[in-house]
Amino acid sequence: MGYFQQKRIVKTFYLILFLFIPLIVHLGIIQLIHGDEYNKKALEQRSLKVALEEIPRGRILDRYGVNSLNRGGKVPKIVLYPQLIKNKEEVIDQLSIILDCSAQELVPLFEGNSGFLPHKLSQKQIAAVKDLKIPGLLVEDIYFRYGETPLASHVVGHLGRISEQDKLEQLNSLGSKKYNLSDLIGKTGLEYYYEAKLKAGEPASFTRAYVDVYRNLISGLGIHRESENDTGRQDVITTLDIQIQEAVEKIMDERVQRGAVVVMDARTGDLLALASRPNFNPANISLFLSEDQDTFIDHCTALYQPGSIFKVVVAAAALEEKIVKPTDTFICLGDKDHLISCWQKNGHGPITFEEAFAESCNPVFAELGLKLGSEKLIHYARALGLESQDIIGYPVPKDSRQKLDLISQPYNLVNSSIGQGPVLTTPIQLTAMLNTIVNNGVYIKPRLVKGIKNERDQYTQQFSLGDSHKAISSETSKELKRLLGLVTSQGVGKEAFVTGFGSAGKTGSAELATESGKVNAWFVGYAPYDNPRYIVTVLVREGISGGSTAAPVFRQIMEQILSPSH
Repeated sequence: MGYFQQKRIVKTFYLILFLFIPLIVHLGIIQLIHGDEYNKKALEQRSLKVALEEIPRGRILDRYGVNSLNRGGKVPKIVLYPQLIKNKEEVIDQLSIILDCSAQELVPLFEGNSGFLPHKLSQKQIAAVKDLKIPGLLVEDIYFRYGETPLASHVVGHLGRISEQDKLEQLNSLGSKKYNLSDLIGKTGLEYYYEAKLKAGEPASFTRAYVDVYRNLISGLGIHRESENDTGRQDVITTLDIQIQEAVEKIMDERVQRGAVVVMDARTGDLLALASRPNFNPANISLFLSEDQDTFIDHCTALYQPGSIFKVVVAAAALEEKIVKPTDTFICLGDKDHLISCWQKNGHGPITFEEAFAESCNPVFAELGLKLGSEKLIHYARALGLESQDIIGYPVPKDSRQKLDLISQPYNLVNSSIGQGPVLTTPIQLTAMLNTIVNNGVYIKPRLVKGIKNERDQYTQQFSLGDSHKAISSETSKELKRLLGLVTSQGVGKEAFVTGFGSAGKTGSAELATESGKVNAWFVGYAPYDNPRYIVTVLVREGISGGSTAAPVFRQIMEQILSPSH
């Protein structure tokens, strides 16, 4: 072989080697980087799988990271692999007798894909299905995301099918998780806000049937129960206390048809319970979609006129600016007053400021509002958080109707001073306002979510306690606590007094634009009086008055959550 021929062979070898390098690299990437992915895909092609959970998704948990607010649980269901059943008609007849249903009802299920049947099963029915010993028909516990008794539904939210507005491409751009049109996604509440975190790529447990190319069960392998350790789901850890939430909702079901209750941990700003009525059940969401959309409004974050609750702001500003002392005397002429009528039609006559606070006298606060002026009133309202809709970990869209600057427009100051007119607040804002007074004048932003945890119980994201700022002096705060105590001990809020613990707070009755004479009844307060543990706000829509409608609900909630069992 000549020299030049050898040289050509060597060049050809290196050329071929050069051309094969990309192929070798590509094969290496497939094997080393994407090997597991392709192994899974190959396994999916030669097996059938049924997820043993209704919706593969992370949990929404209470403040201890233990109890699920979804209230889900395991329910025995018939798992069906119709591809493995040869004598379908015979099996359908047998199963219809066991389930006490028509054969026609079962036919579509046997013509579809693998899955579980919707029927509820008794222990007798479970035993009967197992006794059939039919390959492709078995009973397994299926984990359902929501239970029969909803809890914190407006906070948790609900799921729904992917719609045109959701845009599949946009969902798939959220991260590594892939969406199909058949998936359920978060539509409201935490389910919506944390969709990308909660969604699982795989079910945590499932049954798998190993089959050949003809969909025959492979002898010796059969159907196995398997689990997946890394499904990509994460859990949302809230600040809600499940026992307090349960107590609040039970009382609301008994006494509040329309309204809201907020419970806050005094001093920290953590939200321990949020409940809204009317209610809905995420487990049967289709039953509620045709109802009044008011059902899906979270009234804890919705805007309402606060009525006389706003007199706390007027009192804080007046005391801080030293334009009033507790013993200063005013004259209330009732419905004949030149500024605004009082709820006490005959008037209170001569009345001190502290008595006016306890009795919620309108003319006194209208006069103080005029003395303060709109600029100072707006300043203190903002300092007490009544224009901040921020809730840590709960990114509710801002409602643009809340504009404290409207107080400064002509003819608004008097009505604003008693919480009417353009003044709008949320129950959560009023709770945080009162917590500022309990906390010696320091405002703390409310918090609903503590963090996000992965499947290894590690925090991937944490939300610290809320930012704080000094809103009013400690001296003013101390005087306000004394005045709030007068409301429940001798004023219009006596029905809110908690025996054995003491309590303090403020009533509110916001007039409605109807001729029914009904009001939005409020009470916001705290207990125990000497060492506050909880701030509770109660809103009863279309009530009689804050003192007679909302105050008793406040008392009952406080008595329940302050009991030794809590």
